[in-house]
Amino acid sequence: MTEKSKQRYINIPVFVPHVGCPNDCVFCNQKHITSQKDEVTPESVERLLAESVRTIDKSDNVYTEIAFFGGSFTGIDEKLQTQLLSVAYKYVRNGTVKGIRLSTRPDYINRRILDRLLEYGVTTVELGVQSMDDTVLALSERGHTASQTREAARLIKTYPFKLGLQMMVGLYGDTKEKSINTARELVALEPDCVRVYPTLVLKDTKLADFYACGSYTPLSVDEAVETCKQIMYIFNNADIPVIRMGLMGSDEISLDGSVIAGPFHDSFGELVQSSIFFDRIKECLKDCAEKNAVLYVNPADVSKAVGNKKSNISGIKKSMGINIKIKPDSSVEKGSVCFEQKA
Repeated sequence: MTEKSKQRYINIPVFVPHVGCPNDCVFCNQKHITSQKDEVTPESVERLLAESVRTIDKSDNVYTEIAFFGGSFTGIDEKLQTQLLSVAYKYVRNGTVKGIRLSTRPDYINRRILDRLLEYGVTTVELGVQSMDDTVLALSERGHTASQTREAARLIKTYPFKLGLQMMVGLYGDTKEKSINTARELVALEPDCVRVYPTLVLKDTKLADFYACGSYTPLSVDEAVETCKQIMYIFNNADIPVIRMGLMGSDEISLDGSVIAGPFHDSFGELVQSSIFFDRIKECLKDCAEKNAVLYVNPADVSKAVGNKKSNISGIKKSMGINIKIKPDSSVEKGSVCFEQKA
């Protein structure tokens, strides 16, 4: 195992809900997404960071970044933007963290902005792409085009930043084919990482109104898992890490909170991984003539291989008539399945 593969990545999240956003996209209510309603100030960020850095792991194999998420950071008033970056940069200069990452919009990127980010120690810029289909972008009231995404990504890659791209599936006007095409277009932009989010219907959004009047039907969990699985294959084949699949659950992001409808699941990413393991198990057993089989996976993959509520075990029994057992084996490479037949 290489030193790079051993390295752990940690973010200290600083949420800036709706700060810098020029409009509300039809699907978006950042204050629900982040569970944060207070405005962000340099003083509040200083307090948060001072508390957070006391608890971070300072081991050599840990790469820690301060992460500004939630709004379009480069659209913030320049004075406030500089103040927030200055607070974070202090921890870069003293070696407490390795850098700063932030998320923003494709149409809020230019050389002057990128020069400022570089000056204040920013290491990763993530673009909220959401879709590379202009019709879907317009229906979602994103306010930017796919062409602007391509240009912003190209420009970011002329700087020493890492490029992250974020996409959504199941948007208003979206289809499985359009989502898969978006993933393929993102691969062409050569990002260092991606995030994939299924669209949820949140309270106090236009999408909630569309859902209420019947003009929008969200994906089911199964539909979202199937689409995201195909997208995972695309990014995996291109060796592009998917660092997040699905929104993180919270008191707000739950079926008892602000989620009205849509493919919400506390472990959505694991559902996708489990579906991928189901495909691998079927492929592994395609020539199996026995009724019983033992499969070995890396200990970190056991729950994914078994599936939610043992869905993969029951699914293989139903589809192939084979009783399987999943056992851990640290010699098996992560993501792989090894097969042993039992009489």
